[in-house]
Amino acid sequence: MAVPKKKVSKARRDKRRSSTWKLDAPTLSKCPKCGEYNLAYRVCSNCGTYKGEQIIAEKAEKKA
Repeated sequence: MAVPKKKVSKARRDKRRSSTWKLDAPTLSKCPKCGEYNLAYRVCSNCGTYKGEQIIAEKAEKKA
């Protein structure tokens, strides 16, 4: 079985691990109807449209 000859320092170990554990920011796209940012390939949470079609009915406006 392979055994390391010398101890790997914490700095060397962490340099090797640094780039693989970073998370990417989610890709956001602008809704063509309302302009709000949302995740790509998802129904817009603000207006309820997807690819120009109304998927979810808009919420009724509250009267003050």
